[in-house]
Amino acid sequence: MSALPDPMLSRARRDSFVLLLAWAAGGVDAIGYFGLNHVFTANMTGNTVLLGLSLGEGRSLAAISNLIALVGFAAGVALGALIVESGGRPGTWDRRVTAALFLEAVMLAAFTVLWHLSPGRRLPGSAVLYILIAFSALAMGIQSAAVRRLNLPGVATTYVTGTITSLFSGLTALVRSPRPQKKEAAPESGAWNPSAQLQAAVVLTYGLSALSSGYFQSRVPGLVAVAPLLAIAVLLLLVAFSHRKHESRLA
Repeated sequence: MSALPDPMLSRARRDSFVLLLAWAAGGVDAIGYFGLNHVFTANMTGNTVLLGLSLGEGRSLAAISNLIALVGFAAGVALGALIVESGGRPGTWDRRVTAALFLEAVMLAAFTVLWHLSPGRRLPGSAVLYILIAFSALAMGIQSAAVRRLNLPGVATTYVTGTITSLFSGLTALVRSPRPQKKEAAPESGAWNPSAQLQAAVVLTYGLSALSSGYFQSRVPGLVAVAPLLAIAVLLLLVAFSHRKHESRLA
């Protein structure tokens, strides 16, 4: 399996793909919050806190939802790792990464269909609610494993707290580094880290996705669950186009 082609697959193209993943994750977390009884299925930091609160307050049904999200996410990471770690070179977007994201799209498609067919999905203890949580958590776990395979410094599209930490740690190091006296190159420790731009873009994209989901929820709720699936579908189409363009160059 070859790496995602095009030497000009430049960082810009790869980063745009990563931002589509961040958009999907932000939408999924927003949907989980207002549509799945306040359960996060992408952000496991928040979900773990909610699980602890539910257990502490004796809300067993809420705890079950949070636990399903946690287990589903872990299972998704394991499944995604089995796909992307089966060979190839870490740090490249090869067909293994694409295969994992295709499986994520299948999970999100199942989630979206079930969402629209189940008006009673928010009922506590509902089997449909638990299945929806499981589908979305599996999808986000798979996505996390795929992004981890890309070896992007300080970037995660689901664990956004880590991305924020990396971003501001890097910015702080940049500000505190000594300035060069002349037109000499700045020391590496104080040089602008190109990863910071992607880190900031991931955080912003994640937030904007949640914002747009809230807007649609209040005005066109039927579109809310479609947005994450649409983002992954667009990404897969772009990846397929990149592969085809590369193959035509080699022909």
